[in-house]
Amino acid sequence: QVQLVESGGGLVQPGGSLKLSCVASGRIFSNDAMGWYRQAPGKQRELVAVITSGGTTRYGGSAKGRFTISRDNAKNTVYLQMYRLKPEDTAVYYCNALTRSTSWGPAQDYWGQGTQVTVSS
Repeated sequence: QVQLVESGGGLVQPGGSLKLSCVASGRIFSNDAMGWYRQAPGKQRELVAVITSGGTTRYGGSAKGRFTISRDNAKNTVYLQMYRLKPEDTAVYYCNALTRSTSWGPAQDYWGQGTQVTVSS
């Protein structure tokens, strides 16, 4: 089993910055991909950004140019640096990992419990 624990959420003013972290623990052989999704009240969960173990990144439309995803493979940790935050960025941010527990087994999808980000003056 794999656990994902997010941290770094909170209240920030419009135009401010925030950095989220997510640590994966448990039976981990490799994290093929790690990423962030978000869900605002009344809306569907959407992709924010994802990064592969090799460092390839993909961003959702709302994150391009303002957010940066990075990871530390040795620490099984993924980060999301958010700049120029807007009120519409307010949401619960969820960490996601596509993780293999063994070299021969399939990758499985894991989710964290989420961290609230509120952008408001």
